[in-house]
Amino acid sequence: MNLNSLDLNLLTALDALLREANVSRAALRIGLSQPAASHALQRLRDIFGDPLLVRTGARMELTPRAQALRAPLAQALDQVRGLFIPDDFDAARSERQFRLMMPDLAVELLMPPLMEKVTRAAPNVRIDVVPWRGPAIFHAEFARTIDLVISIGNAFKGFHRQLLYTDSDALAVRRGHPMAAKLKRRETFLAARHVGVIIRGQPEDLIDTWLRTKGIERHISLVVSGYLEALHVAARTDLVAFVPRRLIAALSKQFGLVTVTPPLDPGIDEQFMFHPTRAQMDPGSIWLRRLMLATGRELEKKERRAG
Repeated sequence: MNLNSLDLNLLTALDALLREANVSRAALRIGLSQPAASHALQRLRDIFGDPLLVRTGARMELTPRAQALRAPLAQALDQVRGLFIPDDFDAARSERQFRLMMPDLAVELLMPPLMEKVTRAAPNVRIDVVPWRGPAIFHAEFARTIDLVISIGNAFKGFHRQLLYTDSDALAVRRGHPMAAKLKRRETFLAARHVGVIIRGQPEDLIDTWLRTKGIERHISLVVSGYLEALHVAARTDLVAFVPRRLIAALSKQFGLVTVTPPLDPGIDEQFMFHPTRAQMDPGSIWLRRLMLATGRELEKKERRAG
């Protein structure tokens, strides 16, 4: 038969008729009038080439063909209904693998507290963090493999954006740096030797992009591809790293760093969480996003308590 001509409501009516073996009760079961149920039965008889229900004395009985249809029809309708019910995400039993893309500073700040939450709630879930790519090289094929992106800006097509946390930039220098106290002065800042951070997919350090709008160019002596590398270098040389303040605070004790307020304030940095629009209603994605947003809120609360 031609499935294009089949009305799915007829299958619902057939299921009721096979369960009740009575036209009136079947009509009540699915909210039809008795004439409508009778009309549906006649259409079904024509489709199957079988009477399906036959009168035996005062009651109706199922034909052998109708009896054979009962179980597979009920199973098929359950499967169809399942198409409209979102899958549950059982974190405790899930073995799902999530792929996250974020720069190294986000890994340092977010992943330890996030993994504490994941480990408690979903010990068998795996998180893969992949190297960060700028929007220019974030092509569609790669995007389909990503569950979450942590980044500034708003240039990821097909992804929904939520604010995760805010930050600001500061200067990081080694403890005992001879010019640490004077770096707050503009002339000392400009004379200092800086380590720039150019992340993959970006043409230059975002700090230099901002400084150029002020007509200022700093002295770059070294360029690295990540913020952690910049801090490692600053901790062992007299080079100055202009990086996110939260990252300096997180690693100052471990690396032996001091935070210096720069003479020019680049303002507030906003870090966002991006998830694919296609995963908006995916229970697993919703679960992970909630954990990540909670981690971002904890960063903000920690700063307020410290202040």
